[in-house]
Amino acid sequence: MRPLKECGPEILNRIRVVLCDIDDTLTWKGRLGSDAFGALDSLHRRGLIVMPITGRPAGWCDHMARMWPVDAVVGENGAFWFRYDDKARKMSRRYWRTDEERRDDRVKLDRIGQRVLKEVPGAGIASDQAYREADLAIDFREDVDALPMSDVKRIVEIFESEGAVAKISSIHVNGWFGDYDKLAMTRRALGEVFRIDIDATPEVVAFVGDSPNDSPMFAFFPLSVGVANVRDFEAQLSAKPAWITERPGGFGFADFAAALLNARI
Repeated sequence: MRPLKECGPEILNRIRVVLCDIDDTLTWKGRLGSDAFGALDSLHRRGLIVMPITGRPAGWCDHMARMWPVDAVVGENGAFWFRYDDKARKMSRRYWRTDEERRDDRVKLDRIGQRVLKEVPGAGIASDQAYREADLAIDFREDVDALPMSDVKRIVEIFESEGAVAKISSIHVNGWFGDYDKLAMTRRALGEVFRIDIDATPEVVAFVGDSPNDSPMFAFFPLSVGVANVRDFEAQLSAKPAWITERPGGFGFADFAAALLNARI
């Protein structure tokens, strides 16, 4: 991971799309600050395509797509993309799994959730679970006392033993059924909505993240950036970002946005 300040304008000037995680990438200590939100707005106003790629739930993503300065949102770790057309006043939604599949998945995920609560004392069902359409989020440090990594890994093991996919974010373990992740739905969203083939032109996309569920994005995009707190999960990353900011969370994201926009002057 090289310092972001060493990333030159010849790399930054290629960027047409900015993708970013939310928790502990745009936010810091549970809050979305003016630095990060202002950076999103500045990027959007300068004509870049801006898309949060998050593990957060459908209910939150509907709000983000409608009210944030973004062009679309990928949520629940790739379960869907949402896009709001301001002129038509219409929301478009695209899911990876069918309605029937998601209904069947919910029954299985509810059973897994009960098993996790029984076998991992201190874990909790995430407070945003009521707004989710495709996955189950287990809280290990957002609204519960932080669990040791051994317990977090045990939660992953429980999901996987039941045939589910499980990924660790900075606050939750998210589990789901289906062959998707953040990268798969990002590929679909950018292709379907913006006619951008990321396999042909990965160099036009930047991704900023902080945790293990961002690893597919770190591995794929040449301009992958970790905010400073990515070091907290360095041992759990299957792929590391190419670049790293000096400051954590939303402050680091704002620093990246400033570097990107300054390179375009």
